[in-house]
Order: sequence, then C-alpha cells, then structure tokens
Amino acid sequence: MPAQPFEPVYMSVGVLTAALQELTPRERRDPDPDVAVEEWLDFASAVGADCIELSAAIHPDLSDIPAEAMLDPVANTLDLRQPFDKDRAARVLSAVQATGVEIADVAYFDNMLHDDPAIRQQKVDFMMSTMDAAELLGVRAVCGFVGRDQTKSMDQNLIEFENTFVPLLKSAKDRGLQYRVEQCPMPGWTAGDNFHNNIGYTPGTWIALHQICERNGVGDQFRIHYDPSHAILMGQDTRSIFQYLKDEGYDFLIAGMHVKGQVVDSKGVAGWGYGGQTVNRGDWVDGAVSTNPADLANSWKKQTVLCEHELPGTARHDPLAYLQNRSVDWLDHQLAARELLDMDFATTPLIVEHEYSPARVQDRDLLQPILAASISFTRHIDRAAADMYALQHDVLAAQGIPVQGVGRQAYRS
Repeated sequence: MPAQPFEPVYMSVGVLTAALQELTPRERRDPDPDVAVEEWLDFASAVGADCIELSAAIHPDLSDIPAEAMLDPVANTLDLRQPFDKDRAARVLSAVQATGVEIADVAYFDNMLHDDPAIRQQKVDFMMSTMDAAELLGVRAVCGFVGRDQTKSMDQNLIEFENTFVPLLKSAKDRGLQYRVEQCPMPGWTAGDNFHNNIGYTPGTWIALHQICERNGVGDQFRIHYDPSHAILMGQDTRSIFQYLKDEGYDFLIAGMHVKGQVVDSKGVAGWGYGGQTVNRGDWVDGAVSTNPADLANSWKKQTVLCEHELPGTARHDPLAYLQNRSVDWLDHQLAARELLDMDFATTPLIVEHEYSPARVQDRDLLQPILAASISFTRHIDRAAADMYALQHDVLAAQGIPVQGVGRQAYRS
C-alpha cells in the first residue's frame, strides 16, 4: 500500500487587542484614533502574533454602561466615533504591510437585543459601522454577541433575534462578511436573576438561531466564534460540544476560535453551584438594584465566585480537572476540532483572549513577555495536535496501522 506523506496543517495564532486597552493612552488616541491600531499591530509583532482580532467598542463617553460596571474595561482599539473611510483604511493597511501582522476580524461585543429600542438601535448602528470598517479592511468576519431582551422569555427572544438580526445579517451578506457569535452567557450583564443573557450561549440555541437565519436566506452569514472558557463555566467540555454539532449535522457552524481557558474553583461550586452567587453580592442595596455603577460590577459574582479565566499556559497541567470539565484540556481541544469539525484550519486563526485578571497588567513592557509566552504555548499545543492528527489519521491509517489506546470520548466527562 502507498505511504501517505506527513503533512500536518497548523493554525495561525493571533491576539484580541482588548488584552491591552491602554497600549496607546487616550490623550493620544482620542485626537488621532488610528495610531492605536498602528501601535497594536507593532505590539502584536513583538509578542509573536500572526494576526490581531481588532476590538471595537462604543466610546466610554457614549456608552450606556459605565466602565465601572464592567468586568473588563472598554477596549475600543478601533475608534468609530468618526466614519472609518478609505483614507483611514489605507493608513491601517499600510501598518499591516509594514508589520506583517494581519487583521483576522473586527470584534464588537455588546447586547444587540437590548430591551430599550433606542439603545438597541445605537448598538445596531455601531455594528453597522463595524461592518463597514471590516469591509474596507478586507477581513472576512465581524465577531460579537447576540444578547438578550431582559423583559422577554428565551422563546420570545428568538422573535427579537429574527427581527433585529435578519436585517443585520443581510447587511453582512452585502459586504461579504460573516457574523460570528461568541457564546459567553454574560451572567453579569444584569443584577437580576438571569444567567443566560446572551441567547447564543450553547449548541442547542446556535442551531435554533441558525435555522431562523436559513429560513431568511442568511444562514451562511451566521457562524460561531467558539471559546472553551464559556463551556467550562457551564459544565461542558469541548469534545462533547463538537461531537454534538457533528451528530446534529452542524459541524460547519464554528468558523472562529478564541483560546481562553477557565479554572473552576471547587469551593465556589460547593458553596453556590454552577449558577454562581445569587444573593448578597453587593449589586442590590436595601432590596433594590444599586444606583452606584461600581456596585453593579458585583453582578459578575454569578461567574467569578466559581471560576477564573485562564490565559493559555497560566494554569497548571491538571488531568483530573480536564476530566471533570474544570479546566480546558488544550491538547484535546485542538485534536477534537480536527477530528469533529468541518473547518479550514489553514486559514482559521486561534485568537488568544487575555482575561486572567492578575496578569492583565496595562503596561506594555510587563505584558509583552506574558503574551509572548502564551502565544508560543498556544502555537506549540496546536502543532502537537496537528502532528498527532496527521500521524494517526493520515500516515498510520494509509498503512493500516492501528492507533493505540482509547483517548478522550465525548459525553463521558
């Protein structure tokens, strides 16, 4: 029998620019916004990234959510207060060429189904501006959330999704873009009891949302930007999620990936369960939601009481935690993707998202070696997985040589 050559397919590795919001101080970037993108491209080159996911956000002076109420600061590396026109795009693309660092996609993470019509329209308009910028930059996708109307049930939110997102996705289609949904449930978005505040949080709802999109002729525009940290938060594991999608005929749905981990605190789970802290958080005062924006950040205790984000490589190797779905098994994450997803690995980057608070220093010199190490870790893990996959599924299979052992299996953790 003929030999199959050893030809592993490696993924490129990038970084979300929210990792260092203040790389360019606001007093410099507010009057000259594109200098922030130029300096981030230069910084990305210094940390060994192949690309960036360019973070956009409504400027803190214009946002409906005070910065003090957020788990993460506002990351508007791409400032869209003024139109992003061809001249601005040419300046950014010149920096792309000079640094050799590509722009993978443009990201704007917000609640696109806000219950206040005026606020929702503000967010939709900003997403349209984000799409315009993405088109001018020649990227393939924008990345964001779906969100949730807090005044309606989950089923009613499907109707809200159709009303709001079908026009938005038609605009994406006109621009040759995908809209990729990150699946964070965003529990801290409200001081109320709701935990799932982004209805695109799990495979079951991804499929329901995609079916709505297909029905309206925009199925190809709706895709998922998968982040394993959110799976861990909800007691899931990557291999089982990917297997579920394959079983249901939706293995094509994931088109982008964040690499951000999550380390579960077993004591927090013992005290509160996977719903997180439900009372005495500090976001309610005397039986009413606090009017102090800083207090509202305590709503995130629904999440932070039981887990902490991992920057890839900062958590200890912990096989027991992997089997308990209490930390991301990075090697199996990359193996499962290749074994179960219909994805072009040569053109899909792994985007490192840094939200590990103790290491989230807003100082270029201090953060540079941290990010460089995490990007290197991510690259080597992916290469190890690609090598294993090519050896086992191509080289050995072509010669009829069996793969040894059992390995991780879906639905068994």
